[in-house]
Amino acid sequence: MITINRRNLSLAAGMAAAVALTAGALIASTAQADSGLPIGRPAPDFTAMDSNGDPVSLSDFAGRTVVLEWTNEGCPFVRKHYAQPPGNMQGLQADADADGTVWLTVISSAPGKQGHVDGAAANQWAEEHDASPAHVLLDPDGTLGRLYQAKTTPHMYIIGPKGQVAYQGAIDSVASANVADIASATNYVREALTSLSAAEPIGVSSTKPYGCSVKY
Repeated sequence: MITINRRNLSLAAGMAAAVALTAGALIASTAQADSGLPIGRPAPDFTAMDSNGDPVSLSDFAGRTVVLEWTNEGCPFVRKHYAQPPGNMQGLQADADADGTVWLTVISSAPGKQGHVDGAAANQWAEEHDASPAHVLLDPDGTLGRLYQAKTTPHMYIIGPKGQVAYQGAIDSVASANVADIASATNYVREALTSLSAAEPIGVSSTKPYGCSVKY
């Protein structure tokens, strides 16, 4: 009787482990499948109002490299990359502009949620932080964010001159809110932009974004 109970217990434990492994695999698979737009696919066009009240469409920049950066001024991970020094995000924006790349900063925070601002406040924030995107796009209903499956602030996308998604994910390799970690991190966005500019393959084209969740 004791042997049977132990055998049943062992079988039950094995089944439970199998179920747990299956569930874990499903979660991992779901997370991987829902990690952003596929690399190499055409980037979906959009039109959004910028902080000056002007409509901006992706198609306006046909033939040029475009960066989409999701931001939220209240997020510590965003503050890390905008901290001065070292001005990590601002440096990327300036270098991108010098190379002819269009930088679009997107605010998808809903009204009443952290990071939601109007156009005047968005412009003031950019000025105070010496930020230099081509446009700050206001997306309070989350249409653009959901279209691009933006998960975090920051969540970065690079669209190549042929209109295809060339990179999506984290800004760099160290998922922390510590400014000191910037110096030792691999900056995926900079590397991808450098490769695109040189018409070379991008070494790392998709990573898991880190930061605060987008406040839809």
